[in-house]
Amino acid sequence: MNWITNYVRPKINSLFSRREVPENLWTKCSECGTMLFHRELSDNLNVCTNCDHHMAITPRARFAALFDGGIFSEVKVPDPVADPLHFRDQKKYPDRMKAAQKSTGEKEAMLVAEGEISRTPIIAVGQDFSFMGGSMGMYVGNAIIAAAERAVKLKRPLVLFSAAGGARMQEGILSLMQMPRTTVAVEMLKEAGLPYIVVLTHPTTGGVTASYAMLGDVHIAEPNALICFAGPRVIEQTIREKLPEGFQRAEYLLDHGMLDRVTHRKKLREELVTILRLLTRQSPAVKGDLPAPKSEAPKAEGPKADTK
Repeated sequence: MNWITNYVRPKINSLFSRREVPENLWTKCSECGTMLFHRELSDNLNVCTNCDHHMAITPRARFAALFDGGIFSEVKVPDPVADPLHFRDQKKYPDRMKAAQKSTGEKEAMLVAEGEISRTPIIAVGQDFSFMGGSMGMYVGNAIIAAAERAVKLKRPLVLFSAAGGARMQEGILSLMQMPRTTVAVEMLKEAGLPYIVVLTHPTTGGVTASYAMLGDVHIAEPNALICFAGPRVIEQTIREKLPEGFQRAEYLLDHGMLDRVTHRKKLREELVTILRLLTRQSPAVKGDLPAPKSEAPKAEGPKADTK
């Protein structure tokens, strides 16, 4: 061995060897397969910059982009019984809850917040699909009731972002009971004359679709979101027929009168402000951070002096 093999070769290898890259720096788009840098994806609200596919986004990240300056305060939600049925499949229900809480950093599948969007005060509710599939359990029912009561107390509109695989099987019939409970909460808003806007995101299915997700005054969906009670695969297996292209997707439902709008995530905030201020009979929002200028009556002009 000589100085060439002992020094030069290791030096060259260090220049061309692959470095370890953290896995969380890149996300692969499930539609087009493009590798997206995490900061670029986050700045684009988790929408693919190549094919415009709307990926899942957490309620906390959504609210940070929705509220003015990303400022909002959480509304306290009463805690339900931890494990009412002592349910166990491959894991105990409390163990599944702890795993979901650790992976998401959230307490449960729904976040309730209050704040302003373009100086329009609202109550917002967001469902987190990454938390046990956004499944509807007793906590979700408590969250919607708490949001409705807070909206009635402050006389504010309620905006709900749905994303769920349906009811939570670990809570059995107690989970299904949240369907009438949340329906009563929505009725509280209607009796108070307050707008209830639902934004349906991918996917919104099962008992969530059959209750509070389809009871809004206005229904908006994100592009290509799956919105249904039973999924297309189950329907095809039941009726033994091929379903139409795009069946149960947002654009298909819009064409058939089930939705009012399909709106891109980056344009959603502006559209919500327009709808909310229209329903609450407020003047249109002013662009920028300053209040609307006060209109002044034109001053009367005196007689012009004769210059001749």
